Amino acid sequence: MAFAVNRSLPEGNYSLREIFSGLEGVEPLVRCVGDRLALGQILDRTRVTLKDEDGYMYVNDGDGSLIIGLEYLRSGELAHLYLDVIHELVHVKQFMQGRNLFDGRYKYVDRPTEIEAYRCCVEEGRKMGMSEEAIAEYLYVEWVTKKDRARLLKTLGVKASPS
Repeated sequence: MAFAVNRSLPEGNYSLREIFSGLEGVEPLVRCVGDRLALGQILDRTRVTLKDEDGYMYVNDGDGSLIIGLEYLRSGELAHLYLDVIHELVHVKQFMQGRNLFDGRYKYVDRPTEIEAYRCCVEEGRKMGMSEEAIAEYLYVEWVTKKDRARLLKTLGVKASPS
């Protein structure tokens, strides 16, 4: 994997490419955003705020930028950071299309925008050689019930138990 992370940056605002490299050739991401040109534009235009806060990575629904917890950037597992940035870049594309990323009519695991982003990650995880159990572990979100998580795994075709 040519993916690399600059983990030494201080809190502040950056271009995505100042933090992450090696995303240009991620085939599932290329397909999810449309084509290589669209992906290049997203990689060039996406801004990132590193914040000294608990949390992982998410899209600011006000401007489509990414917000990343500094501790997660510094100590997060590389494969999880990689899949998370792929997931969030699908959301950036959705934001640019004017889609509602936080549509309250759906539970988190049923939200079309989340399913689309997670499908891209599952495809890339399999391409990386991750086991179904490792993919299921990656898909664990602490605020989702076991029942809802099982439904997400089924929707995504991940054949692992939702432990």
